[in-house]
Amino acid sequence: MEFLTILFLGTPVWMWLVFLGLVLGLLVLDLGILNREDHEIGVTESLKMSALYIALGLGFSGFVWWQMGGEATAQYLTAFVVEKTLALDNIFVIALIFGFFAIPRKYQHRVLFWGILGVIVLRGIMIGLGATIVAQYHWVLYLFAVFLILTGIKMLFTKEEKEPDLSKNPVLRLFRRFFRVTDRIEGHAFTLKLPDASGKLVRHATPLLMALVMIEFADVIFAVDSVPAVFTITTDPFIVYTSNIFAVLGLRALYFALSAVLHRFAYLKYALSVLLIFIGSKMFIADLLGWEKFPPVWSLGITFAILGAGIVTSLLRTQKGAGEAAPR
Repeated sequence: MEFLTILFLGTPVWMWLVFLGLVLGLLVLDLGILNREDHEIGVTESLKMSALYIALGLGFSGFVWWQMGGEATAQYLTAFVVEKTLALDNIFVIALIFGFFAIPRKYQHRVLFWGILGVIVLRGIMIGLGATIVAQYHWVLYLFAVFLILTGIKMLFTKEEKEPDLSKNPVLRLFRRFFRVTDRIEGHAFTLKLPDASGKLVRHATPLLMALVMIEFADVIFAVDSVPAVFTITTDPFIVYTSNIFAVLGLRALYFALSAVLHRFAYLKYALSVLLIFIGSKMFIADLLGWEKFPPVWSLGITFAILGAGIVTSLLRTQKGAGEAAPR
Protein backbone atom coordinates (compact mmCIF):
# COMPACT_ATOMS: atom_id res chain seq x y z
CA MET A 1 0.00 0.00 0.00
CA GLU A 2 3.01 2.29 0.34
CA PHE A 3 2.99 2.53 -3.46
CA LEU A 4 -0.22 4.58 -3.30
CA THR A 5 1.47 7.34 -1.30
CA ILE A 6 4.44 7.70 -3.65
CA LEU A 7 4.51 11.09 -5.36
CA PHE A 8 4.13 11.14 -9.14
CA LEU A 9 4.66 14.59 -10.65
CA GLY A 10 4.22 16.03 -7.16
CA THR A 11 0.90 14.28 -6.39
CA PRO A 12 0.29 10.96 -4.57
CA VAL A 13 -0.31 8.03 -6.90
CA TRP A 14 -3.69 7.29 -5.27
CA MET A 15 -5.04 10.67 -6.38
CA TRP A 16 -4.05 9.94 -9.97
CA LEU A 17 -5.71 6.52 -9.71
CA VAL A 18 -8.93 8.06 -8.36
CA PHE A 19 -9.08 10.45 -11.32
CA LEU A 20 -8.19 7.84 -13.96
CA GLY A 21 -10.66 5.38 -12.40
CA LEU A 22 -13.41 8.00 -12.62
CA VAL A 23 -12.61 8.73 -16.27
CA LEU A 24 -12.44 5.03 -17.13
CA GLY A 25 -15.79 4.45 -15.43
CA LEU A 26 -17.34 7.29 -17.43
CA LEU A 27 -16.02 5.86 -20.71
CA VAL A 28 -17.32 2.37 -19.90
CA LEU A 29 -20.72 3.84 -18.94
CA ASP A 30 -20.76 5.94 -22.12
CA LEU A 31 -19.96 3.39 -24.81
CA GLY A 32 -20.54 0.14 -22.94
CA ILE A 33 -24.01 0.93 -21.56
CA LEU A 34 -25.60 4.22 -22.66
CA ASN A 35 -24.44 4.17 -26.28
CA ARG A 36 -23.82 0.51 -26.98
CA GLU A 37 -26.02 0.70 -30.07
CA ASP A 38 -25.19 3.22 -32.79
CA HIS A 39 -27.80 5.96 -32.94
CA GLU A 40 -28.10 9.61 -33.79
CA ILE A 41 -27.61 11.69 -30.67
CA GLY A 42 -30.15 14.49 -30.45
CA VAL A 43 -29.91 17.84 -28.75
CA THR A 44 -31.73 16.69 -25.59
CA GLU A 45 -29.49 13.66 -25.08
CA SER A 46 -26.40 15.75 -25.84
CA LEU A 47 -27.38 18.35 -23.24
CA LYS A 48 -28.03 15.65 -20.63
CA MET A 49 -24.65 14.05 -21.27
CA SER A 50 -22.97 17.44 -21.15
CA ALA A 51 -24.71 18.36 -17.90
CA LEU A 52 -23.42 15.12 -16.37
CA TYR A 53 -19.84 15.75 -17.50
CA ILE A 54 -19.91 19.40 -16.42
CA ALA A 55 -21.36 18.45 -13.03
CA LEU A 56 -18.62 15.84 -12.55
CA GLY A 57 -15.94 18.30 -13.68
CA LEU A 58 -17.18 20.92 -11.23
CA GLY A 59 -17.74 18.31 -8.55
CA PHE A 60 -14.14 17.18 -8.87
CA SER A 61 -13.18 20.63 -7.59
CA GLY A 62 -14.53 19.44 -4.23
CA PHE A 63 -11.99 16.62 -4.26
CA VAL A 64 -9.27 19.13 -5.15
CA TRP A 65 -10.36 21.39 -2.28
CA TRP A 66 -10.40 18.44 0.16
CA GLN A 67 -6.86 17.34 -0.73
CA MET A 68 -5.13 20.51 -1.98
CA GLY A 69 -6.92 23.52 -0.47
CA GLY A 70 -8.83 26.58 -1.64
CA GLU A 71 -6.11 28.16 -3.80
CA ALA A 72 -5.67 24.96 -5.80
CA THR A 73 -9.47 24.75 -6.20
CA ALA A 74 -9.64 28.27 -7.66
CA GLN A 75 -6.82 27.36 -10.05
CA TYR A 76 -8.59 24.15 -11.07
CA LEU A 77 -11.89 25.93 -11.76
CA THR A 78 -10.15 28.69 -13.73
CA ALA A 79 -8.25 26.12 -15.79
CA PHE A 80 -11.44 24.09 -16.34
CA VAL A 81 -13.40 27.11 -17.61
CA VAL A 82 -10.53 28.34 -19.80
CA GLU A 83 -9.95 24.90 -21.33
CA LYS A 84 -13.62 24.35 -22.10
CA THR A 85 -13.95 27.76 -23.71
CA LEU A 86 -10.76 27.50 -25.77
CA ALA A 87 -11.96 24.13 -27.03
CA LEU A 88 -15.14 25.64 -28.53
CA ASP A 89 -13.31 26.24 -31.80
CA ASN A 90 -12.57 22.53 -31.84
CA ILE A 91 -16.29 21.85 -32.27
CA PHE A 92 -16.30 23.82 -35.53
CA VAL A 93 -13.31 21.82 -36.79
CA ILE A 94 -14.92 18.50 -35.80
CA ALA A 95 -18.11 19.46 -37.66
CA LEU A 96 -16.01 20.41 -40.70
CA ILE A 97 -14.17 17.06 -40.62
CA PHE A 98 -17.37 15.01 -40.27
CA GLY A 99 -18.92 16.97 -43.14
CA PHE A 100 -15.89 16.47 -45.40
CA PHE A 101 -15.86 12.69 -44.88
CA ALA A 102 -19.69 12.46 -44.92
CA ILE A 103 -19.79 10.59 -41.61
CA PRO A 104 -23.42 9.70 -40.74
CA ARG A 105 -24.52 11.29 -37.46
CA LYS A 106 -25.26 7.92 -35.85
CA TYR A 107 -21.56 6.96 -36.13
CA GLN A 108 -20.09 10.30 -35.05
CA HIS A 109 -20.31 9.56 -31.33
CA ARG A 110 -18.19 6.40 -31.74
CA VAL A 111 -15.48 8.36 -33.54
CA LEU A 112 -15.46 11.00 -30.79
CA PHE A 113 -15.37 8.31 -28.10
CA TRP A 114 -12.20 6.74 -29.46
CA GLY A 115 -10.85 10.22 -30.00
CA ILE A 116 -11.14 10.80 -26.23
CA LEU A 117 -8.74 7.93 -25.58
CA GLY A 118 -6.21 9.58 -27.86
CA VAL A 119 -6.69 12.90 -26.06
CA ILE A 120 -6.09 11.28 -22.66
CA VAL A 121 -2.76 9.86 -23.87
CA LEU A 122 -1.56 12.76 -26.04
CA ARG A 123 -2.40 15.50 -23.53
CA GLY A 124 -0.82 13.43 -20.78
CA ILE A 125 2.43 13.30 -22.76
CA MET A 126 2.35 17.03 -23.57
CA ILE A 127 1.56 18.04 -20.00
CA GLY A 128 4.18 15.69 -18.57
CA LEU A 129 6.84 17.15 -20.87
CA GLY A 130 5.66 20.69 -20.11
CA ALA A 131 5.77 20.10 -16.35
CA THR A 132 9.27 18.66 -16.58
CA ILE A 133 10.53 21.60 -18.63
CA VAL A 134 8.90 24.20 -16.35
CA ALA A 135 10.34 22.49 -13.24
CA GLN A 136 13.84 22.73 -14.72
CA TYR A 137 13.53 26.09 -16.45
CA HIS A 138 10.99 28.36 -14.73
CA TRP A 139 11.62 31.15 -17.24
CA VAL A 140 9.82 29.05 -19.87
CA LEU A 141 6.57 30.25 -18.25
CA TYR A 142 7.37 33.76 -19.46
CA LEU A 143 7.73 32.39 -23.00
CA PHE A 144 4.32 30.74 -22.62
CA ALA A 145 2.91 34.07 -21.39
CA VAL A 146 4.32 36.03 -24.33
CA PHE A 147 3.06 33.37 -26.74
CA LEU A 148 -0.47 33.66 -25.31
CA ILE A 149 -0.43 37.46 -25.51
CA LEU A 150 0.70 37.39 -29.15
CA THR A 151 -1.85 34.68 -29.98
CA GLY A 152 -4.63 36.73 -28.39
CA ILE A 153 -3.62 39.87 -30.31
CA LYS A 154 -3.49 37.90 -33.56
CA MET A 155 -6.97 36.43 -32.95
CA LEU A 156 -8.30 39.89 -32.13
CA PHE A 157 -7.26 41.44 -35.44
CA THR A 158 -7.39 38.48 -37.83
CA LYS A 159 -10.50 38.19 -39.96
CA GLU A 160 -12.09 34.79 -40.40
CA GLU A 161 -11.12 33.02 -43.59
CA LYS A 162 -13.29 30.75 -45.68
CA GLU A 163 -13.50 27.11 -44.70
CA PRO A 164 -10.23 25.28 -45.41
CA ASP A 165 -10.03 22.61 -48.11
CA LEU A 166 -9.31 19.45 -46.12
CA SER A 167 -8.37 17.53 -49.26
CA LYS A 168 -5.14 19.55 -49.28
CA ASN A 169 -4.35 18.88 -45.62
CA PRO A 170 -0.79 17.46 -45.37
CA VAL A 171 -1.75 14.98 -42.64
CA LEU A 172 -4.52 13.51 -44.79
CA ARG A 173 -2.23 13.40 -47.84
CA LEU A 174 0.44 11.59 -45.79
CA PHE A 175 -2.14 9.12 -44.48
CA ARG A 176 -3.39 8.36 -47.98
CA ARG A 177 0.18 7.81 -49.15
CA PHE A 178 1.02 5.16 -46.54
CA PHE A 179 -2.35 3.45 -46.05
CA ARG A 180 -4.95 1.98 -48.34
CA VAL A 181 -8.18 3.94 -48.01
CA THR A 182 -11.76 3.53 -49.17
CA ASP A 183 -14.74 5.86 -49.34
CA ARG A 184 -17.08 3.04 -48.28
CA ILE A 185 -18.75 3.21 -44.89
CA GLU A 186 -20.05 -0.08 -43.50
CA GLY A 187 -21.48 0.34 -40.04
CA HIS A 188 -19.06 1.75 -37.49
CA ALA A 189 -16.04 -0.15 -38.86
CA PHE A 190 -12.78 1.79 -38.94
CA THR A 191 -11.21 -0.67 -41.40
CA LEU A 192 -12.56 -2.99 -44.11
CA LYS A 193 -11.06 -5.90 -46.01
CA LEU A 194 -11.56 -5.20 -49.72
CA PRO A 195 -10.14 -6.87 -52.85
CA ASP A 196 -7.13 -5.21 -54.46
CA ALA A 197 -6.28 -5.26 -58.18
CA SER A 198 -5.31 -8.95 -57.97
CA GLY A 199 -8.46 -9.91 -56.09
CA LYS A 200 -6.67 -10.47 -52.77
CA LEU A 201 -8.48 -9.15 -49.71
CA VAL A 202 -6.47 -6.39 -48.07
CA ARG A 203 -7.36 -4.03 -45.22
CA HIS A 204 -8.44 -0.47 -46.04
CA ALA A 205 -9.04 2.51 -43.79
CA THR A 206 -12.62 3.79 -43.89
CA PRO A 207 -13.64 7.46 -43.68
CA LEU A 208 -14.32 6.90 -39.95
CA LEU A 209 -10.65 6.13 -39.30
CA MET A 210 -9.49 9.05 -41.44
CA ALA A 211 -11.85 11.37 -39.55
CA LEU A 212 -10.49 10.06 -36.24
CA VAL A 213 -6.91 10.74 -37.31
CA MET A 214 -7.80 14.27 -38.42
CA ILE A 215 -9.66 14.99 -35.15
CA GLU A 216 -6.68 13.79 -33.09
CA PHE A 217 -4.35 15.98 -35.12
CA ALA A 218 -6.67 18.96 -34.66
CA ASP A 219 -6.67 18.38 -30.89
CA VAL A 220 -2.87 18.45 -30.81
CA ILE A 221 -2.93 21.78 -32.64
CA PHE A 222 -5.45 23.25 -30.20
CA ALA A 223 -3.43 21.90 -27.26
CA VAL A 224 -0.52 24.10 -28.37
CA ASP A 225 -2.63 27.06 -27.20
CA SER A 226 -4.56 25.52 -24.32
CA VAL A 227 -1.77 23.70 -22.46
CA PRO A 228 0.49 26.79 -22.14
CA ALA A 229 -2.60 28.76 -21.06
CA VAL A 230 -3.18 26.43 -18.11
CA PHE A 231 0.51 26.37 -17.18
CA THR A 232 0.34 30.14 -16.72
CA ILE A 233 -2.59 29.56 -14.33
CA THR A 234 -0.88 26.79 -12.36
CA THR A 235 2.22 24.63 -12.76
CA ASP A 236 0.73 21.71 -10.82
CA PRO A 237 0.56 18.83 -13.36
CA PHE A 238 -2.39 17.22 -11.54
CA ILE A 239 -4.55 20.33 -11.86
CA VAL A 240 -3.42 20.97 -15.43
CA TYR A 241 -4.19 17.41 -16.56
CA THR A 242 -7.47 16.86 -14.71
CA SER A 243 -8.90 20.22 -15.83
CA ASN A 244 -7.88 19.46 -19.43
CA ILE A 245 -9.49 16.03 -19.53
CA PHE A 246 -12.74 17.03 -17.80
CA ALA A 247 -13.09 20.02 -20.14
CA VAL A 248 -12.57 17.93 -23.26
CA LEU A 249 -14.84 15.11 -22.04
CA GLY A 250 -17.74 17.51 -21.54
CA LEU A 251 -17.17 19.44 -24.73
CA ARG A 252 -17.16 16.34 -26.93
CA ALA A 253 -20.52 15.40 -25.39
CA LEU A 254 -21.82 18.91 -26.06
CA TYR A 255 -20.75 18.76 -29.71
CA PHE A 256 -24.08 17.34 -30.91
CA ALA A 257 -25.99 20.27 -29.40
CA LEU A 258 -23.55 23.08 -30.19
CA SER A 259 -22.53 22.13 -33.73
CA ALA A 260 -25.83 23.48 -35.10
CA VAL A 261 -25.76 26.77 -33.17
CA LEU A 262 -22.09 27.79 -33.26
CA HIS A 263 -23.05 30.84 -35.31
CA ARG A 264 -24.77 32.22 -32.19
CA PHE A 265 -21.33 32.54 -30.54
CA ALA A 266 -19.79 34.62 -33.31
CA TYR A 267 -18.51 37.30 -30.92
CA LEU A 268 -17.00 34.84 -28.47
CA LYS A 269 -13.83 34.96 -30.57
CA TYR A 270 -13.11 38.44 -29.23
CA ALA A 271 -13.70 37.33 -25.65
CA LEU A 272 -11.26 34.46 -26.18
CA SER A 273 -8.71 36.90 -27.56
CA VAL A 274 -9.02 39.14 -24.51
CA LEU A 275 -8.90 36.09 -22.23
CA LEU A 276 -5.64 34.85 -23.76
CA ILE A 277 -4.11 38.32 -23.42
CA PHE A 278 -5.24 38.50 -19.77
CA ILE A 279 -3.91 35.03 -18.93
CA GLY A 280 -0.59 35.80 -20.58
CA SER A 281 -0.34 39.17 -18.81
CA LYS A 282 -0.96 37.87 -15.28
CA MET A 283 2.66 36.95 -14.61
CA PHE A 284 3.93 40.33 -15.74
CA ILE A 285 1.24 42.14 -13.72
CA ALA A 286 2.16 40.14 -10.60
CA ASP A 287 5.87 40.94 -11.07
CA LEU A 288 5.14 44.62 -11.67
CA LEU A 289 3.07 44.87 -8.48
CA GLY A 290 5.50 42.82 -6.44
CA TRP A 291 3.05 39.95 -5.85
CA GLU A 292 4.20 36.36 -5.45
CA LYS A 293 1.47 35.37 -7.89
CA PHE A 294 -1.73 36.80 -9.35
CA PRO A 295 -4.56 35.99 -6.86
CA PRO A 296 -6.33 32.79 -8.10
CA VAL A 297 -9.76 34.02 -6.97
CA TRP A 298 -9.31 37.25 -8.94
CA SER A 299 -8.22 35.24 -11.95
CA LEU A 300 -11.33 33.06 -11.73
CA GLY A 301 -13.63 36.08 -11.39
CA ILE A 302 -12.05 38.00 -14.28
CA THR A 303 -12.20 34.87 -16.47
CA PHE A 304 -15.94 34.48 -15.82
CA ALA A 305 -16.50 38.20 -16.48
CA ILE A 306 -14.69 38.14 -19.84
CA LEU A 307 -16.42 34.99 -21.07
CA GLY A 308 -19.80 36.10 -19.75
CA ALA A 309 -19.52 39.37 -21.65
CA GLY A 310 -18.59 37.49 -24.83
CA ILE A 311 -21.47 35.03 -24.54
CA VAL A 312 -24.09 37.68 -23.73
CA THR A 313 -22.89 39.95 -26.56
CA SER A 314 -22.96 37.02 -29.01
CA LEU A 315 -26.47 35.93 -28.08
CA LEU A 316 -27.85 39.47 -28.18
CA ARG A 317 -26.25 40.48 -31.47
CA THR A 318 -27.05 37.26 -33.33
CA GLN A 319 -30.73 37.15 -32.45
CA LYS A 320 -33.03 36.67 -35.39
CA GLY A 321 -33.86 40.07 -36.71
CA ALA A 322 -31.07 41.82 -34.84
CA GLY A 323 -29.61 44.57 -36.91
CA GLU A 324 -25.94 43.79 -37.26
CA ALA A 325 -24.70 40.56 -38.71
CA ALA A 326 -22.01 38.49 -37.10
CA PRO A 327 -18.47 39.64 -37.84
CA ARG A 328 -16.54 37.94 -40.56
